[in-house]
Amino acid sequence: MAESFNWTQIHAQLHRTLLHRQILPSNQRLLVAVSGGQDSLCLIKILLDLQPKWGWNLAIAHCDHRWRSDSQASANHVENLAKNWGISYYLQTAFFIPKTEAAARQWRYQALTEIAIAHNSPYIVTGHTASDRAETLLYNLIRGSGADGLSALTWTRPLLDFRLPILDFRLGNSGDNPNSQISADFRLENQDENSQSKIQNLKSKIYLVRPLLDITRSQTGQFCQEQKLQIWEDSTNQDFKYARNRIRSELVPYLETHFNPKAQQALAKTAELLRADIEYLELAANELLQRVILPIGEGPQMNFQLPVKLNRPILREAPLALQRRAMRQLLQQILPSAPSFESVEKLTSLIIAPNRSQTDPFPGGAIARVENPSIILEIKL
Repeated sequence: MAESFNWTQIHAQLHRTLLHRQILPSNQRLLVAVSGGQDSLCLIKILLDLQPKWGWNLAIAHCDHRWRSDSQASANHVENLAKNWGISYYLQTAFFIPKTEAAARQWRYQALTEIAIAHNSPYIVTGHTASDRAETLLYNLIRGSGADGLSALTWTRPLLDFRLPILDFRLGNSGDNPNSQISADFRLENQDENSQSKIQNLKSKIYLVRPLLDITRSQTGQFCQEQKLQIWEDSTNQDFKYARNRIRSELVPYLETHFNPKAQQALAKTAELLRADIEYLELAANELLQRVILPIGEGPQMNFQLPVKLNRPILREAPLALQRRAMRQLLQQILPSAPSFESVEKLTSLIIAPNRSQTDPFPGGAIARVENPSIILEIKL
């Protein structure tokens, strides 16, 4: 049980957020990812302080990528914190050192999900902040992302049971197809967050929750200082070979100095506004996709097994934004990896293309062609 504490503004802010958004139900097992940095320390301390009000069963998970020479000492530091607070501690250490940020993130989510499954925790809680949201928006904007990428950090989303492969339902069977099992961690990192709930063959839902998305990094740092929490500094955060570190250390301070002192909050607000629009567009696109899938033979109308037949006249009536989203949702179901912008555009262009037009192969070998009044996606043998 947490000791008595002084109720601070950040306690009140997070408490209000949880009451309003209902993202961490009371009396649940919460697995809190703690790196030892200021954001995750702030998160776990506030959750501990709020625990009597919410009745949570809290545990700490720490993921050691083995990137730094002091990574074991960092893990020991977090373990000692857990012992002092009287809560469970779980450590996952990477067998192979991840070579990139993306690989590290992929492994980390896999490790956290495995811990959550093993200890029956339906919620994994991370310390992402409004600052992270702002930096993600800038990072994806520079890379040329659409609205989905600009609002990539959401309050909550379902994760997958990583212990189960996602069985291949694209070609109708998983027989001898070398791509017949796509690992869940691959799907996680290569799909839009909203599309996760559409994936079939899930054993269970585990939710990733980010309750600090309206709290900035400066607030978490001040909280740790006031609470006398010992922060373990991650030296890799100062390595400018990682674009996110340069954005954090150079671009964001420049924007705050020369354009808007509250640039982080403004960018995070933009991401929040975009997310609401995206949720509506995704629902509308899914409804459109269900209307344009045509039955082939005696099969059901909603069929994501190849071949797939689409109604072009109905698609032509839809706005381009919905056409693109519907085609992307379809490709997410039938391709072995997340569809690129080029793949989505290639399929979308067939909506108004002349009869007998066809694409070059998509990843996995599928080809789309126009056979009026339809678009047909199939594997060319």
